[in-house]
Amino acid sequence: MRILILNWRDLSHPASGGAEIYTEQVLRRWAAAGHQVTLFAAAVPGRPADEIRDGYRIVRAGSRFTVYREARRWWRRHGRGGFDVVIDETNTVPFHAHEWVDDGTRTIALVHQTCEEIWHINAPPVLAHLGRHGLEPNWLRRLGGSPILAVSASTRDALARFGAHDVTVVPEGYEPPDPLPRPAKQEQPTAVFCGRMVSYKRPGDVIRAVSLARESIPGLRLWMIGGGPLLDRLAAAAPPFTRFLGRVSDAEKHDLMARAHVHLAASVREGWGLVVTEAAALGTPTIAYDVPGLRDSTTAGRGIVVPPRPEAMAEALTGNLPDWVRFPPGPLPYGGAHSWDTVADTLLEAVHEHARVPRGPMRVAA
Repeated sequence: MRILILNWRDLSHPASGGAEIYTEQVLRRWAAAGHQVTLFAAAVPGRPADEIRDGYRIVRAGSRFTVYREARRWWRRHGRGGFDVVIDETNTVPFHAHEWVDDGTRTIALVHQTCEEIWHINAPPVLAHLGRHGLEPNWLRRLGGSPILAVSASTRDALARFGAHDVTVVPEGYEPPDPLPRPAKQEQPTAVFCGRMVSYKRPGDVIRAVSLARESIPGLRLWMIGGGPLLDRLAAAAPPFTRFLGRVSDAEKHDLMARAHVHLAASVREGWGLVVTEAAALGTPTIAYDVPGLRDSTTAGRGIVVPPRPEAMAEALTGNLPDWVRFPPGPLPYGGAHSWDTVADTLLEAVHEHARVPRGPMRVAA
């Protein structure tokens, strides 16, 4: 097939994250299987406007805010008649390709998560109110006019509240480090938080939960991994049992997560919660807030979800951590997610179903 994917970022973008890893892993497998794949994304300083990477083409134009307009312009000039399917990958703002792809090409949306509560954390009050109650509901209602692929049941359920009914859940993927780190667990009970120090990740809730749990688990300590705007303030006020490590290499992150006894996650909302999957693949269970995305990854990773309150997280720590210290769980294959080969195959099958394009080879190659 000839496939066009629209995403405001590619993996070279400094703000790239889990959605871009997902995209890159899938696209290079589709390209290796012989499909003609093009990714349209925003411009990145120091990167060419047009390049081939891992067998697929990346076209870059526009900024965070103008990439949507530039995608329409590029389609009018270069895209018409050149593709079998267009995938509108949504990171808060959809491209709404189904409204301007005008040559009969089928369009499909791929949604990792909705924003909703995060508006009030990441935006000024007036914009947050407008985004939460005006902009995003309008964007998602319009997006419901085309088939949608969602990476979790939570995202599917969120989209349904905005009127989307043709939603197919596709799997999340993960590639564990090879070789898999297997260091000995710490002798002292140890919890770990891994994520950006930003408000919507609620790192302060994790510190509070561990502080409460220490009343029943003497010696419990907490490692905080990750950078971000709240790092200095949190570190300055950190209680003695908390150690802030900042940003670390992947190898160091994996080693620390494998040596901890429990991973804690308290985000307001996630598309999936890849860090939960990472921890499970390393043999470290998660206690997470029962919120969209985290409930999906934590359940798949055989962890525990709790009401979104530090007191509930502390209670779960008190009730489960002593057993995990005595009998650490083993690594879970793919952390409860799936291999990227499986993800690429399943996603391609879903694209075929919705695009109604005659099938070629389905199996992709890593």
